[in-house]
Amino acid sequence: MGKFIKYASGLVLVAIIAGAIYLKTPAPTRFDRQAAIDAAAQYDARIIRDSYGVPHIYGKRDADVAFGLAYAHAEDDWATIEEVIFFSRGTLAERRGKDAAIPDYLMRALGVIDDVENKYSRDLSPEMRAVAQAYAVGANLWCAEEKGRCAPGSAPVTAQDVISGFVSRTPFFYGLDTQLTKIFDGDPDTIKTIENAREALLRLPVGHEIGSNAMAVAPSRSADGHTRLMVNSHQPYSGPVAWYEARLKSEEGWDMIGGVFPGAPMILHGTGPDLGWAHTVNKPDLVDVYRLSVDNEAKPKQYMFDGAWRALERTKVTFRVKLFGPFSLPVSRNIYRSVHGPVFVTEHGVFAVAYGGAGDIRAAEQWFRMNKARNFTEWRDAMEMVALPSFNTVYADREGNIGYFYNVAIPVRDPKFDWSHAVPGDTSAALWQGTRPFDAVPQVVNPTSGYVVNANHTPFLASGDGDNPDPAAFPPHYGIDTRGTNRGLRIQALYGGDPSITAEEFVEYKMDHRYAEESRVMALVRSLLSNDEVRQDPTLSDALETLRAWDGSVDMGNRSAALAILTAQKARGVLLNDEDAEMPDYLAALRDTAKKLRAGFGRVDPTWGEAVRLKRGDHDLLVNGGPDTLRAVYPYGDPAEGALLAVGGDTYILYVDWPEGEAAQIKTIHQFGAATLDETSPHYDDQAPIFAAEEWKTPPMTLSGVLEEASADYRPGR
Repeated sequence: MGKFIKYASGLVLVAIIAGAIYLKTPAPTRFDRQAAIDAAAQYDARIIRDSYGVPHIYGKRDADVAFGLAYAHAEDDWATIEEVIFFSRGTLAERRGKDAAIPDYLMRALGVIDDVENKYSRDLSPEMRAVAQAYAVGANLWCAEEKGRCAPGSAPVTAQDVISGFVSRTPFFYGLDTQLTKIFDGDPDTIKTIENAREALLRLPVGHEIGSNAMAVAPSRSADGHTRLMVNSHQPYSGPVAWYEARLKSEEGWDMIGGVFPGAPMILHGTGPDLGWAHTVNKPDLVDVYRLSVDNEAKPKQYMFDGAWRALERTKVTFRVKLFGPFSLPVSRNIYRSVHGPVFVTEHGVFAVAYGGAGDIRAAEQWFRMNKARNFTEWRDAMEMVALPSFNTVYADREGNIGYFYNVAIPVRDPKFDWSHAVPGDTSAALWQGTRPFDAVPQVVNPTSGYVVNANHTPFLASGDGDNPDPAAFPPHYGIDTRGTNRGLRIQALYGGDPSITAEEFVEYKMDHRYAEESRVMALVRSLLSNDEVRQDPTLSDALETLRAWDGSVDMGNRSAALAILTAQKARGVLLNDEDAEMPDYLAALRDTAKKLRAGFGRVDPTWGEAVRLKRGDHDLLVNGGPDTLRAVYPYGDPAEGALLAVGGDTYILYVDWPEGEAAQIKTIHQFGAATLDETSPHYDDQAPIFAAEEWKTPPMTLSGVLEEASADYRPGR
């Protein structure tokens, strides 16, 4: 027996050792720090930080500037860039555990990694590849200079990592994840993990969304004959899609200031001396689901297509999911593809998905060409690539040209199918037949009314009467969304209602914090005020009086806004504009909100400034504006616990004014500051008070100007 016990103990020990070896996370690819430093020697970028710490990056070549941008952004927010890199490689779960497993799976199921690997040299120009490579070298230099500065495995960053960052992010903006959750209807665990994928990428709480405003006026609409553009994206205040400001200037003609996301080697929207543009999120129907007829719904090998069985493409992928310490679990999954696109096996059947932008890795190329455009013709040529699958875009330039474009890669699909539901996957008649050209999208160029606007609302109200696209020209199978927003109502009332807009009014209208009488919020308030049950309930008398006193504005001293807006969000969702929602229970929402406000503030009518705060560093600030107002502020938290935290909405804002014959006049503001993660930096929160006060800073746009106020001046790697 003793020998048996000793033998058994030995087996247990062997099993433990084998298990430890199996679970131990493999060592990452060796990062040669000296090689990274040597590679950086071929680039020469000068980074001059202005008085707010914003990097102004100068270089002889475009590649030098991209190299400098990577280094400067890494100084201020390397942890987020690092997160984007791991996400784009499909290795996030190895760092973050099971909540990141679905993002890793999706990167493989959607074919992002393979597409970039296979198409990088073929589909991208030498100029774009040089910029991507330079950005990777700049990131690697940051990691090489100090051991332990970057997480193991993050470096070396490759040019393909940079491109994957674009390919992996763009479908989430138009809502690919939302369509995927519908496929898994009734499977709450999978739906939750897909929502986690969105949160991992966009850093948005579940249920929150993103929006934006964009406005341009031509000389004919301006009181002083100037052309003006407002760049006003609404994003989370932090995370992988939070804005970072940079100025880029090379001797090869690159000259832009604007916003970049972590990991992006160029300005995504902003302005140069002669032209600029702003993006807003649109929600075209760019995802189609096909129900496949398969040989085995649990373990499919074949699907029926045009009367014959066809083999599913199947590959097995393995990724690791962090457990604890140095241990992670290897997870293997089958990845399926059909002629339609990626295939998902669910409890309700087997579905294939076609989605806008699938297989196209050129989004970075299009943005780079937009950065380098010298006039409207060249800028429009870049847009005609249709490599960005979505995003409304508003354009303006010093020549007085303005335009609105419902940019979308519209698939060519057969109108006889009902594309709002899953369509049969067994016929080639339902396959997409390419993408419609850029000329096919709704657009308005140089309208007689002299203005173009978008606030995530329908493209058919982008300008004045007689200038808007005709809805009849865009049949349902084009998938154009026709949403309405309060911001869309107010933007038309203000910019469309004033035939002679002064410089002050152009900015004042953007900072509007009022709900239109026709808005859903005001309709909700009117409904509650006329509700007999509300009027007869003595426990709601204070709530009723609070709502009755509201004028629809959201300023920091308003005592009705908190109850009205939080009730509306409870009933209608964070953005207040879900047109597809069933009629919600307004009364239940009012009771719940009133109860929580009493618990958190001792009353149902705290001021908006008491209820919602902008907090950063040592600052605890009052702000005007709310959800779906032009001055957008999105709160997060439980009012029963006190003040809510402003987490998104207006973030980086830029506006540009082109006086005839003079240099562009540019003003910008960021909700926090240039040092997005360094709490010890004075630039961690130095812009927050200015942002809260709805004021601006003026970035220096000449070398002499930035040198006069420079807080730092250096050349990385030299």
